[in-house]
Amino acid sequence: MIVIDKDKTKLDVPLIHSFISNTYWAKGRSIEAIEKTIENSICFGMYKEDEQIGFARVVSDTVVFAYIMDVFVLPEYRGKGYSKRIVQTILDDEELKNCNSWVLKTLDAHGLYEKFGFHQIEFPEKFMEKKK
Repeated sequence: MIVIDKDKTKLDVPLIHSFISNTYWAKGRSIEAIEKTIENSICFGMYKEDEQIGFARVVSDTVVFAYIMDVFVLPEYRGKGYSKRIVQTILDDEELKNCNSWVLKTLDAHGLYEKFGFHQIEFPEKFMEKKK
């Protein structure tokens, strides 16, 4: 049985670090940085028989804006609908349900997020960013 919950004490931080620090979006991110992102986010752990198999986090004010980040399901558990399940859980979450502006970044999972109504930014000229 798959369980998704927001209890940060259950998160396997070394597993999350091992996975995320090897992704295109967070290559080399330190475990200290991972711990800080968890501390400052709403986190969703996905578990199969008490073993963590997935993760996602959301940065949000819980009213206006929510940014979905660091979503993953371990490779050996992919293709079973678990990614869809964690995204749906996030979107249905009681704490986040009133947010009217959701964003995320992806290079390779557009098809997944499009199923939930995400699309290319309508007016990219309105957005700005600052990188370190």
